[in-house]
Amino acid sequence: MDNITVLGTGVLGSQIAFQTAYSGHQVVAYDVNDEALAAAKARFEKLAATYTKRVEGAAGGKADAALGRIRYSADLADAVKDADLVIEAVPEKLELKRDVYTKLGEVAPAKTIFATNSSTLLPSAIAEFTGRPERFLALHFANEIWVHNTAEVMAHPGTDPKVYDEVVAFAKSIGMVPIQLHKERSGYVLNSLLVPFLDAAGDLLVEGIATPEDIDNVWRIGTGAPAGPFQIFDVVGLTTAYNISAAGGPKQQAFAKLLKEQYIDKGKLGVATGEGFYSYKG
Repeated sequence: MDNITVLGTGVLGSQIAFQTAYSGHQVVAYDVNDEALAAAKARFEKLAATYTKRVEGAAGGKADAALGRIRYSADLADAVKDADLVIEAVPEKLELKRDVYTKLGEVAPAKTIFATNSSTLLPSAIAEFTGRPERFLALHFANEIWVHNTAEVMAHPGTDPKVYDEVVAFAKSIGMVPIQLHKERSGYVLNSLLVPFLDAAGDLLVEGIATPEDIDNVWRIGTGAPAGPFQIFDVVGLTTAYNISAAGGPKQQAFAKLLKEQYIDKGKLGVATGEGFYSYKG
């Protein structure tokens, strides 16, 4: 797989695109308009600086060279015209993903494999909208991909086993540790463990039991973990947390309401905007 297109240049989409380019692949970063692509370019510049400082072997211009392997496009047909693999990283909304794949299936070459980076949705809920269900599966990355380098590979019942193996090989080629799931499960492995933990933290906040700072403190001190749940929310992004919580039960919806009213509506979306549960300005 030489030519990779990433659909969506948000927090994780930009990381996937940059890691792929850093590993030597040619990458097209697609988003819906030039404004979104301008924001993506700024993210890539920051990622190049982060890699130079934090990733072994990235100094000496290797991280900056990755920028030269990324092309930008706001035209879907143009973005995928040469793609061997398309990795979709659009917001976690089922109808939006189905719409994206309907359009993608009409313009992508027949050779192209489609992979969703969905963190909770099952590929079988999307497969029929791709126009090529046998060449579609899930490839889920963790945030801060250069450190947390897992890639969960999950097929649906109609995925061609050869396609599955190709995607596993691709994940290895960009420095990931492939985690091969043997059947579909919402939340995959990582989020099956992480989401209940974050839900519990949201419940504590909604019920007024403790502040985000104290909840994080007790988790870090009590377990030795490097980050508490609200620090994790800020890294993941509060919009993603809102989308997932809004689709949950009454407790999750109450947390989604709190997120929207107290943070998202005020432009506090997490690390990406400089402020969420914590301030990162300066």
